[in-house]
Amino acid sequence: MTNILLEGYDIDAPWLYGTLKSYLKPCCRVAVIAFSFRDSRVKSSEDWDLLYGKDHGKYYNGIVGGFASYGIPADQIAWVNYFTDSKGSAAEKVTGADVLYFLGGLPDRMMERIEEFGLYDVLLKHSGIVMGYSAGAVIQLAEYHLSPDEDYPEFRYYKGLPFLKDFYLEVHYEGTDIQNESIQRVLAQRGKPVYAVTLGAGAILAENGDVKILGDVKEFLPGKRTEDFQ
Repeated sequence: MTNILLEGYDIDAPWLYGTLKSYLKPCCRVAVIAFSFRDSRVKSSEDWDLLYGKDHGKYYNGIVGGFASYGIPADQIAWVNYFTDSKGSAAEKVTGADVLYFLGGLPDRMMERIEEFGLYDVLLKHSGIVMGYSAGAVIQLAEYHLSPDEDYPEFRYYKGLPFLKDFYLEVHYEGTDIQNESIQRVLAQRGKPVYAVTLGAGAILAENGDVKILGDVKEFLPGKRTEDFQ
């Protein structure tokens, strides 16, 4: 399996393209798991369409355009829609895909919706490419942490999908005191490396236990303070 953990959805950025073109081929079929939206913002199918729909979706062209750069056309991209898909149709889209793509937003709500649709075991049977940005990156970890921000006021660990178990991820890294304190906490409490993906400039590619850093990513190791890496 190949896991691609992204900071943003600009998957055709020059610093990514050279590597990802070896994985994203024109024949690939993609399932976009669009389950990470905020309840306060998306309350209906119409609201969902304003974010991800073909005609008016805020993120649609950026996501589809990114895959188009690799020769993957829009008709090979299936969107798993929380409001219009059934459990059966959602599972069919997942099982029929070579690439699973998790979007950014709220990772804990995405996990809850995955469970609601009965997709947890279906997703774990996938043996191809799993990729995602922001929330869609951390959800690929068996356990992930979130540093305090406007959505999550307190540091906390959460259950993700157990694709990756050997490290933790700090997304949107800007070297703030809050982020560094969270990283240090994870190092002390979990004793595993933390990869801090720099805002707009970094990604991680994990393949069969090997981790490759793409762009600007800082690796923090247990037993060392974050300031030692500055």
